Amino acid sequence: MAIKNNAGRRNMTVQKKKTFVLCILSVLTLLLLCVRVGYLMIFRSEYYTQLATQLHERERDIKAARGRIIDATGTVLADNKTVCTISVIHSQVEDPEEVIAMLCRELGLSEEYVRKRVEKYSARERIKSNVEKEIGDRIRNYNMAGVKVDEDYKRYYPYDDLASKVLGFTGGDNQGIIGLEVVYEEYLTGKKGQILTLTDAKGIELDGMGERRKEPEAGKDLYISLDMNIQRYAMQLAKQAYETKQAAGVSIIVMNVNSGEILAMVDVPEFNLNDPYTLIEEFQVQTVQQETTQEGQTETKQESKQDLLNKMWRNGCINDTYEPGSIFKTITAAAGLESGAVRLEDNFSCPGFIIVDDRRIRCHKIAGHGAEDFTHAVMNSCNPVFITVGLRIGVERYYEYFTKFGLRQKTGIDLPGEAGTIMHQPDKIGEVELATISFGQSFQLTPIRLMTTVAGLVNGGKLVTPHFGVKAVSADGTSVDEFVYPVSEGIVSEDTTEKLKYVLEQVVENGGGKNGYVEGFRIGGKTATSETLPRGHGRYIASFLGFAPADDPKVMAIAIIDTPQGTYYGGQIAAPVVRQLFENILPYLEEIGYQ
Repeated sequence: MAIKNNAGRRNMTVQKKKTFVLCILSVLTLLLLCVRVGYLMIFRSEYYTQLATQLHERERDIKAARGRIIDATGTVLADNKTVCTISVIHSQVEDPEEVIAMLCRELGLSEEYVRKRVEKYSARERIKSNVEKEIGDRIRNYNMAGVKVDEDYKRYYPYDDLASKVLGFTGGDNQGIIGLEVVYEEYLTGKKGQILTLTDAKGIELDGMGERRKEPEAGKDLYISLDMNIQRYAMQLAKQAYETKQAAGVSIIVMNVNSGEILAMVDVPEFNLNDPYTLIEEFQVQTVQQETTQEGQTETKQESKQDLLNKMWRNGCINDTYEPGSIFKTITAAAGLESGAVRLEDNFSCPGFIIVDDRRIRCHKIAGHGAEDFTHAVMNSCNPVFITVGLRIGVERYYEYFTKFGLRQKTGIDLPGEAGTIMHQPDKIGEVELATISFGQSFQLTPIRLMTTVAGLVNGGKLVTPHFGVKAVSADGTSVDEFVYPVSEGIVSEDTTEKLKYVLEQVVENGGGKNGYVEGFRIGGKTATSETLPRGHGRYIASFLGFAPADDPKVMAIAIIDTPQGTYYGGQIAAPVVRQLFENILPYLEEIGYQ
């Protein structure tokens, strides 16, 4: 009996100990929980309050104002226009039918389209963007539950088609599509802001709780070298030549010879930047001809609208290549003078043709120029003389100059889609190929490439990078990004530059470029008339490149008229365009003290 009592007492003692330990553990656990809760409430309260708020906040983006594009005169060429985005929140709409009717009426949308979006159960459904502010204000004044009107920005171009292929335009989300708008996207685009609205578990906004806003940050303004006054006048001349000569297109570029800053770039026909997806008249009825190989018949096929839009947006000054013709004789002359293959006083005889291998290559003057020195050969644009100089230089050395003058590489202009030079490889160049290259045929380059190289030959041997961008400045003026562009020095000697300037001034004073002469100014230049491929179809490109002052070049211009009807010689129809341009812009540049 005593043994049983002792065993019972021991069991009770063990049980009490277990109970005591459990109590201690429970107390410790509670203490730990209290400490943890205290820590979270005191030290982490802000963090968890923020998380809780985020669960009940609905976010709406606020578009940032895109940076403006401003020309050399301080004129804004690309600006922002306040527009509205209309959207609905399904859970907040109280009268769907009334909302649908109102949105159809104000926005001019179909009932099917609007109903599908109003009845869609989503956090937020966009009905229409880029709505005029007047209409957005009217919709806001209806004060309908669930209908949201947010103000944002749409790109606006005050001068419609002015420099359309240079400036480019933006898409629905205000992102750059072509031109400077896309090249300088990182500077022009801003940082979006946000509107944060408190809602309940069903997503319905809580009355009286207000909104929190994170303000957007505007993009930087882009300052460019283009001068609106020069651009306008160049465009006027290009349109005039385009219409009177019934041409396929007309291009004009005006550039600072020493810095590469572009003052104007026109490629007619241009398009309306405020309506870039509407085809202009010239592109509405175009078709593509395709040969069917099996039946040998020609089939007419309509181009897609997107293909036509791409053609309309295309900038022929940089995107397209062509055979430069006689303007390229400037490059052959520079290579010949630099290499010692020819001197200005060297004498030649032109019978009206030259035989190279078994090929007879004629001069543009069928009767020939007779006896002439090299200076007069340049003035006369004599093919046989330039072929002779090219053959004297030789393939290997000529190709070295071709490379040194930058002709094998792109200029690096700050516009998208620059085309490269199409040129024979050295091992594919025989005497006939070298002969035709010497006077500007059998290869292709862009107008901007040709112009940039000639600028380097007359400015003392400095190969510049053509460009528009000058600087990007923040809206408050505190941040400025100055743009710097590569320059290659010494592509020709000063002696070659001086001789080249002299003979090119003679071309305008007394030679084939006399229609480019401007009274009161010293002008240098060279004409060209090149036949387009395939040859024999009577299609030509007339052009003239001029610079001033001839003795100390500051500004250069090129005019290119593609497939003119009637008279097609560069000296007769392209030189007068540059003359008229210079007659107006040279006094203007002097007046503003342009360097």
